[in-house]
Amino acid sequence: MEGFERINKSIGYLEKNLCSNIEIEKAAKVAGISKFHFQRMFHMLTDVTVSEYIRNRRLTLAAHELLKPKSKVIDVALKYCYSTPESFSKAFKKLHGISPSFVQEKEITLEAYPRFYFQIQVKGNDKIKYKIKEKESFTIIGKEMNASINMKENFERIPIFWDECEKMGLCNKLFESQRDLGILGVCLDINYEKEMLTYLSAVEKTEAKLDDEFDLVERIIPASTWAIFEVIGKMPESIHKLWQRIFSEWFPSTGYQYAKKPDLEAYYLRNPKDFECKAEIWISIE
Repeated sequence: MEGFERINKSIGYLEKNLCSNIEIEKAAKVAGISKFHFQRMFHMLTDVTVSEYIRNRRLTLAAHELLKPKSKVIDVALKYCYSTPESFSKAFKKLHGISPSFVQEKEITLEAYPRFYFQIQVKGNDKIKYKIKEKESFTIIGKEMNASINMKENFERIPIFWDECEKMGLCNKLFESQRDLGILGVCLDINYEKEMLTYLSAVEKTEAKLDDEFDLVERIIPASTWAIFEVIGKMPESIHKLWQRIFSEWFPSTGYQYAKKPDLEAYYLRNPKDFECKAEIWISIE
């Protein structure tokens, strides 16, 4: 598929420039997509950010360099774009579990982080149903938390956040106040440089006031063209699986790109956790 071929070429660009300053904008240009769409797709497909991939690949090659006789930590650090031996040693130890100065010790175990390569997997005729919808801007109200963009961490942390909202009585209030979109889980302010995002448990704002005790905030969802995907099943497992399919199958096959706007998960039940229910993923596209 042409989409994956372009992404593989962009990874080739990353690999070719591991010993120099890498501009993610250039990698995205090689892929023929926007920087944000490239970062978002890469992250959703691999569970690591582009920056993490670059860092891990550099540290893998650095370990190989350090195994050579007479290699010096400072030379290897500079070769793989670390400004100081201290910053290099800290990153190296985080990945490999040892300091770079100990690499040549006997029976040392190192981590080899392989180059990524994307390919199509034919899994049968399991179609992805979607619809495209234009929607004017609207206001949501809900409770927010700061979160990492790390997917594995969020798959654990966000259900805990919903549990907390349930215990404080907020889920009941949201259920009573919900409109056409049901109860919303919203990701916005996604920042790949800082590796952070904001997550909200929310509903569309109505004239009815929610209690001030919940420390709620209002946010505006801008006018967008939305791709809407329906899922019915146990949450959150079913919706996590659909997210993966959207980025691994739907985007590469349709030619749409991801717009730098909020993501919505619309749940049509009281609490979007561990229930068999209907939900929708809303993704802004261009």
